[in-house]
Amino acid sequence: MPFRRHAIACLAAVSLSLTAACTATETRESTGEYVDSSLVSNKVRAAIIAEKGLSIFSIDITTFRGEVQLSGFVDTRAQKQLAETITRKV
Repeated sequence: MPFRRHAIACLAAVSLSLTAACTATETRESTGEYVDSSLVSNKVRAAIIAEKGLSIFSIDITTFRGEVQLSGFVDTRAQKQLAETITRKV
């Protein structure tokens, strides 16, 4: 019986630690939020790639909890505004 109790306790501890790893904190997204953010970032990337006049290689796209951040370099203010407009549409 002691072995069985020990095994159950170990399984419970592993189960709790796996569950805790999937939960969100103030600075970390949950697994589902991470997947959603990745999808949004990829949609923005695809939209920027489709736009002639913008280079995806000079623009970094980061999404955290639904908020998209663009960073990088463009040649003109018009390109910056175009990247922002594309992102808002996504």
